Amino acid sequence: MQLVETDTEPSWKELYRKKLCSAQDAVQRIKSGDRVYIHSNAAAPQSLIDAMVARAGELSSVQIYHLLTLGKARYAAPEFKNSFKVHALFIGPNVRSAVNQGWADYTPVFLSEIPELFLSGTLDLDVCLIQVSPPDAHGYVSYGVSVDCTIAARKRAKLVIAEVNPQMPRTLGRSFVHISRIDHIVEVNRPLPELGLEIPSEVELAIGRNVASLVEDGATLQLGIGTIPNAILACLRDKKELGVHSEMLSDGIVDLIESGVITNDCKTVLPGKCAVSFVMGTRRLYDFIDNNPGIEFQTSDYINDPFVIAQNYKMTAINSALQVDLTGQVSADSIGKHLYSGFGGQVDFIRGASRSKGGKAIIAMPSTARNESLSRIVPHIDLGGGVVTSRADVQYVVTEYGIAQLRGKNLKDRAKALIAIAHPKFREQLLSGAREFPWLG
Repeated sequence: MQLVETDTEPSWKELYRKKLCSAQDAVQRIKSGDRVYIHSNAAAPQSLIDAMVARAGELSSVQIYHLLTLGKARYAAPEFKNSFKVHALFIGPNVRSAVNQGWADYTPVFLSEIPELFLSGTLDLDVCLIQVSPPDAHGYVSYGVSVDCTIAARKRAKLVIAEVNPQMPRTLGRSFVHISRIDHIVEVNRPLPELGLEIPSEVELAIGRNVASLVEDGATLQLGIGTIPNAILACLRDKKELGVHSEMLSDGIVDLIESGVITNDCKTVLPGKCAVSFVMGTRRLYDFIDNNPGIEFQTSDYINDPFVIAQNYKMTAINSALQVDLTGQVSADSIGKHLYSGFGGQVDFIRGASRSKGGKAIIAMPSTARNESLSRIVPHIDLGGGVVTSRADVQYVVTEYGIAQLRGKNLKDRAKALIAIAHPKFREQLLSGAREFPWLG
């Protein structure tokens, strides 16, 4: 059979050209009262955001929904509070002040459940603003560094506007949408925002070593972002056959993959691949994931589903906290009355890891805050603070001073174990605080 050569251009290219417009023209479709979703993390489409904010004077009560976003969030500035109302599903630094001042709202929610909130219409959407890679030969663009809840938002929204950026990695897995599903296309060429690598302190390295002592060969890992997760990853270089099933990846993963520590060969779910829903880091990480068949992007309702997580052998979930009380309750989204972040995937992964064969659920944190002036282990959560992870869910709490194993322990024994890993200068104070509760004293 002889193939017939043709110069006919794929039909999607003509469609692509028809959808092309400027950011200013694209956002003209946003109306007062519309509910707008913004692509999360490093994928937030800044040109579209800027163009939308430039229309603030002619808009009112536009409802903005998003998770953590990097970059500016000018729509959250106080001068725009009548034009835009922010609904944060996770609080980042760029909207933290707006939430705590009361002109933005925070919705506490497990990351695994957010896609269904969109798909069911519980959180309805009119407009979805995304940033994607250039189309491939078949007209498919990739959601790039952030799949998470964006597919559900795109499906629910009545209008989809996309920035197409050649600097967005083409990621693999459930990471594609055809340009026929996009209403307006705005071409940009801009570096993605990066999170710089900080050198871990001695305290953070001590935490890393303690956590690493709990990580077994063949384990599947989940970690967050920041200096403590990077310190933990740096302490895993003598481990063997590790895997990754995590809502996110950071730069520290790259070294462990390239050195052969992470192979994903022992994983039960998506063996041979790092399973993830978004990444945040430096350009090195973004280049590493580009077109990499070893990195599988999936949605948050899959990656963070506790029942999926539990299927991984030796699932080891490592998360952080702002405070842990003497019964093991974890506050991770607030500091007293001050809202700080969100639930994210902490509970999803702690519950999934707890039900995994050989799994471990770990909370890792420094013993103190504010230059050692405050203990993070406390007799009780500060007034106004919320409990993210219940005392019944926590298995291990780790500080630079050691490991407290809480599972199966009564309240008195939990208090003793946690006081033992608190900073020494706060231990007497914690003992006194425990005596105020008959069931701890």
